[in-house]
Amino acid sequence: MATRRAEKMEETRQRLLAAARVAFAEKGYAAASMDDLTAAVGLTRGALYHHFGDKRGLLLAVVTEIDAAMAARAHAIGQQCGTLWDALLAEGAAYIDMAREPEVQRIVLLDGPAVLGDPSQWPSQNSCLQTTTQVLRRLIADGTVRAVDPEAAARLINGAALNAALWVAASNTPEEVLPKAQEAFRVLASGLLA
Repeated sequence: MATRRAEKMEETRQRLLAAARVAFAEKGYAAASMDDLTAAVGLTRGALYHHFGDKRGLLLAVVTEIDAAMAARAHAIGQQCGTLWDALLAEGAAYIDMAREPEVQRIVLLDGPAVLGDPSQWPSQNSCLQTTTQVLRRLIADGTVRAVDPEAAARLINGAALNAALWVAASNTPEEVLPKAQEAFRVLASGLLA
């Protein structure tokens, strides 16, 4: 019985997340109505409050979900590269490229920081920071990257990719900005090479 209840709760949570992704992407955080969102999936505001606390908590859960998917996609792109260094650069460039996607643009890069504050403090970004730090430790150990503090370097690399993505997302001409942002990211990161 407890297992079935847990499954039902997770199903409700996933339905709310899916509806929120659509509402936040189409209307933006401010204009998305929680009554409309819950009604669209046949639930009540009580279900939303039970699972996420409030609208802001729901946005955080949506951002975390999208950010995790972005990280997985970027990692898959990096896995196709021949070296760990090339993989690191490819993942950063892929993250910047994802800023052109309407859902990523609106939810993660525009509304997310406006509502949730500094992205470098988000749990999903901290996970990326840890991964990048581990990669840099390996690159320092094998002599590819200069002997610098790996966390400091990871924060700068991740910050450069995030700010480049924010620039692309906020631009009126993202297709023109994207190659500039990706090239500058590569040049900046290359300064770490031994």
